Amino acid sequence: MRLKGKVAIVVGAGQTPGDSIGNGRAISILFAREGATVLLVDRNLESAQETQKMIQDEGGVCSVLQADVTIESDCRAIADTCMERYQRIDVLENVVGSGTGDRGPTSLTEEAWDFLMDINTKSVFFTCKYALPYMRQRKAGSIVNVTSGAAVGSVGYVGYKVAKAGANALTHSIAMSNARFGIRANVVMPGLLDTPMAMEGHSTARGVDKETLRRERDALVPLNSKQGTAWDTAYASLFLASDEAKFITGVVLPVDGGQSARIG
Repeated sequence: MRLKGKVAIVVGAGQTPGDSIGNGRAISILFAREGATVLLVDRNLESAQETQKMIQDEGGVCSVLQADVTIESDCRAIADTCMERYQRIDVLENVVGSGTGDRGPTSLTEEAWDFLMDINTKSVFFTCKYALPYMRQRKAGSIVNVTSGAAVGSVGYVGYKVAKAGANALTHSIAMSNARFGIRANVVMPGLLDTPMAMEGHSTARGVDKETLRRERDALVPLNSKQGTAWDTAYASLFLASDEAKFITGVVLPVDGGQSARIG
């Protein structure tokens, strides 16, 4: 019960359809198992409701809210709704992200660039903007933003990398400017994970079967030559969200089997 008595917002609590579990769903389930009341936010209401049923079937407490986090008014509504329903915000977890439309620097379109910045960076700014005043009132709170190892690694596409690096920098700024209010802000930076978004998306985009893709991705991971799963992201998020990390802020925590440590 590491989050007993706390209220957590998970933005991106649904998931892409697939044969494994996604980060947002795993985080939501784990937070509820650890005693949190969870507000499940997703653009896809049906997917968030699937997560809700899984939590409630285990006896957890949660509710759902449909929102598009690229729209500022929706992000204001996330914070306001949490306060209306539960009277507090202890944890804000941002999981939403996408690499759709990304290309190299000479072929990336303006529309794709804007989308990647909106979904991966601006959305984090918006949700934090409206949760922070409520956290400041209580002089407590934990923000955990899920980004990507692409922010620091060598990747072939430019938009997603820049957007996730921006989310890392945004988190650092929020951590430093809100430390005096007792608010912590940290990043979980996953590497290669066997999640529906990664596997279904890359399999479709490249036209390769998922087992071949799994073998290719596994071979790139130093630790046991095996990708991680959404549960690895979830347990890292749980630690940073909990009071066990009460003296940790401004951290970017790689959860990648050592991939980002491989230099040279």
